[in-house]
This record gives sequence, structure tokens and C-alpha cells, in this order.
Amino acid sequence: MDEVEAGFQKLIEMINESGKERESLKEEVKKQEVALFSKMAGLAAPLIPDIGIMMLLRGKQDTKGELYDTMFHRKKMIVLGKTDPVAHRPDNTAKKVDDQFCVLSEDGKFYEMMFSFDGFIVDSFANPISPKDALERYGYDPMYMLYQALHDYLKGQEELIAAMKLVLEFVSPGATTRKKD
Repeated sequence: MDEVEAGFQKLIEMINESGKERESLKEEVKKQEVALFSKMAGLAAPLIPDIGIMMLLRGKQDTKGELYDTMFHRKKMIVLGKTDPVAHRPDNTAKKVDDQFCVLSEDGKFYEMMFSFDGFIVDSFANPISPKDALERYGYDPMYMLYQALHDYLKGQEELIAAMKLVLEFVSPGATTRKKD
């Protein structure tokens, strides 16, 4: 029985040691979170023209809630997070912010998209923010959502390629296994 107790005690010691190491690494990762997020954004930026969306710059809303006469920001963006809106927009303090999102633009920069609605016109302001500010205001959601967006895009690409191979194999058996000249 002494061997069992000694083994159990050794296991507890190993768990405690790994806990100490985990805490130490956790602190080091925390110190590097802004650098990590910045690097992730830089690597993802070239993909945003393919996976991003055009964000609304301005539009009018009819009585049914449909938008018309819309204009969009020139660069595509991906939405990474949402937070409780600030009271007023920095570009025009007379405009109340109704919705506020963290986005990453195809230029590799983070913005807070601030949407305002006066009952007829919906418009937005892209407020540039640093990766540090994005993490402070939105928590880790933007980092996770950036990873998830790329993961989902890859999965979609893999499924599309598999489907295209299936179609080619159906149309021309052996087409996907032939060597290219």
C-alpha cells in the first residue's frame, strides 16, 4: 500500500507543479496578448477581401424598415465583437450611438463601427482603434471570432473543393485523379 500512496503523492506533486507552470505561462501569454492579436490581424488581412462584407456607411429606412439609397464603406470588414454602445459618436457628439461593433478591415486595422439612427437615416462612423483598445473594450471575443472566421472559411473552402471534385468525377470519371501536364 505504501507504493500506491507514494505514487499518489507523486501524482499530486506533478499536478501542483503543472499548475504553477500553467499560471506562469498564463501570465506570459497575457503579457503578449496584444502582440498575438496584432499578428493574427496582419495575417488575416489579405483574406478579408474574400471573406469580409461591405459595412453600411449610410442609408435611408422606409416605413417597413427596409433600407434604400444605401452607401457602403469602401473596404470589406469582418465583424469581431459587439459591446454596449457609447453615448455619442466621436465625429459628431449630437449623434447617439445605437449599435457598436469591433471590426477588422482589409487594411489590417481595427475599427469600432458606430451606427446611429435618427428615425429616417441610418449612418455609421468607423472609429479607428488599436488592438489593445479592442481587447480592453470587447474582451477576448474579437480574438476568438477572428480565429473562428478563418476556421469557418477554411472549412467552407474544403467542402467546396470536395464538392467540385465530386462534380468533376461524376461528369468525367478519373478527372480528379489524372496527372496534370
